[in-house]
Amino acid sequence: MNDEAPPPLITDSASDAVQRSLVEDAKRLVDDGRTMLEAELAYHKARAAVAGEAARGVAGWGTLALALAFFALMALVVGVLLGIAQLLGYWAATAIVVAGLLVMAALAGMQAAKRWKRASAQIAEPKAPAEAEARA
Repeated sequence: MNDEAPPPLITDSASDAVQRSLVEDAKRLVDDGRTMLEAELAYHKARAAVAGEAARGVAGWGTLALALAFFALMALVVGVLLGIAQLLGYWAATAIVVAGLLVMAALAGMQAAKRWKRASAQIAEPKAPAEAEARA
C-alpha cells in the first residue's frame, strides 16, 4: 500500500480535475477496493472465530446434557424392570421392558425415516417435466 495520505474526497477547485488523470483515479479505486476487501475478510475471519468458539462450547455442554439424559433413562429402565420383576418375575419383566424399548425404537426410526425423506425431497433438485415423463 502507499505511505502517502489519501487525497481529500471533496476538493475546493474545479481545476483539480484537470490535474488528475483517469489512470490515477482507476488506481485509487482499485486500491480502495483492495483495502475494503481486506477489511471484509478480516471481519468475516473474526466472526468465524467467534462462531467457532461458541460452537465448541455448545457441543461440549450438549454432549454432557445428552450423556446425563442417557444415564437418567437407563436408571428409569432399571427401575421399571425391578418394579415389574416383583410382580411377574425377572424373565417376564425383562421381556416386557425389552419389547417396550424395541417398539419405541421402531416408532422413532419410522419417524426419522419420514423426516429424512421429507428433507431429502426439499433439498433435491427439481426434475424437468420432459425428464420426468421420460422416466415414467
